[in-house]
Amino acid sequence: MDKDSIMLKVREEDVRIIRLQFTDILGVMKSISITSDQLEKALDGELMFDGSSIEGFVRIEESDMYLKPDPETFLVLPWANPSFKGKTARLICDIFDSNNQPFIGSPRYALKKVLAEAEAMGLSMFVGPEPEFFLFHMDENGQPTLQTHDKASYFDLPPVDKGEEARRDMVETLQSMGFEIEAAHHEVAPGQHEIDFKYKDALKTADSIMTFRIVVRTVAQKHGLHATFMPKPIYGIAGSGMHLHISLFKDSQNIFFDPQNPDGLSLVCKQFIAGVLKHSRAISAITSPTVNSYKRLVPGYEAPVYIAWSYRNRSPLIRIPARRGIGSRIEVRNPDPSCNPYLGLAVILKAGLDGIKNRLQPPEAVEQNIYEMDLATRKQNHIESLPENLYEAVNELEKDEVIKEALGEHIYSRFILAKIREWESYSSRVYDWEIEHYLEKF
Repeated sequence: MDKDSIMLKVREEDVRIIRLQFTDILGVMKSISITSDQLEKALDGELMFDGSSIEGFVRIEESDMYLKPDPETFLVLPWANPSFKGKTARLICDIFDSNNQPFIGSPRYALKKVLAEAEAMGLSMFVGPEPEFFLFHMDENGQPTLQTHDKASYFDLPPVDKGEEARRDMVETLQSMGFEIEAAHHEVAPGQHEIDFKYKDALKTADSIMTFRIVVRTVAQKHGLHATFMPKPIYGIAGSGMHLHISLFKDSQNIFFDPQNPDGLSLVCKQFIAGVLKHSRAISAITSPTVNSYKRLVPGYEAPVYIAWSYRNRSPLIRIPARRGIGSRIEVRNPDPSCNPYLGLAVILKAGLDGIKNRLQPPEAVEQNIYEMDLATRKQNHIESLPENLYEAVNELEKDEVIKEALGEHIYSRFILAKIREWESYSSRVYDWEIEHYLEKF
């Protein structure tokens, strides 16, 4: 798509409103709506907005910023409001400062910066995500509850899986928007679902994850349900992850594959793995970015807790799926769907590139179930753990210069501040568990 083809499409489809979308540092989608007669001005990069009210952007005295749409992200949205004439479209935007320079506090720019570093090495990263989510009933006031609408489990079928109709509607809506859906199914927990879409280059994947969230929540609402990407909404059942299948390409060749090695993995692949493992504790602050994220990262629910890699079992942080050749890849299992995908992919790629540049070697693959190992055995195998809470993860991020460089000082400092405030707010509250255990005892 270019400017002329977008303007033609808008006229042909009777698009009246265009949403100019961008993402704040915490991964929340923001939008400014314009009418179609302002579109040409927007496509020319002349539209300004006040960035001072956006989480982590700028101070009020430096608030004027430009929205510059990426023409390749133009989409006519498939849902319509019967109360309004015409259709609505969207464009994802890059942010520029008042000097017309790329804004260093934009998460999309942070990812582009690391991708440019990879490109200078002749490399491009492709990512296939597996986002999970819950569907809950709404109460009489339209507010979400924690009541799931089924008792189904992994791969169950209707009528046990009562979310199948909503999930199918989501799939069809995504397909109409250009997504290539690879799988959709009920997940382990009641009311939990997963929809996987085909891998693309990292920037397009991050854009697609943000779009995916909006589509899933919009379609769920039409079915009278609330879709949430909160990592662990209910105690005692599995939480929602967003496994990332990652591969590196060079000259259209998947360089994670090496048919000369018995395991089919290249030296570059293992160096990339080593880099991700080395920086994984700092990466956790970005890929598991909420207090609630660490309620998911506990033993017993297939969520990775330990810093290790494996060819087969699913207890380590990184797993190697069996396919080789064009499909050779690593599966990074600790990210959850609350993370900012631009920042998540940026820090994982930066860590992997660090492994390649410094020719790091990963430890031996661990094929035993790590959850069943005692502490002494884990120490003997040099298996460390991911951070146990957000505060610990933030402290690890503060010590990791490579991951801080991926974020840039602007994003890093504001992200740290936001997360420390989140932790302080959480840790100072009194919760039902404390009342239940201490009120009568002491």
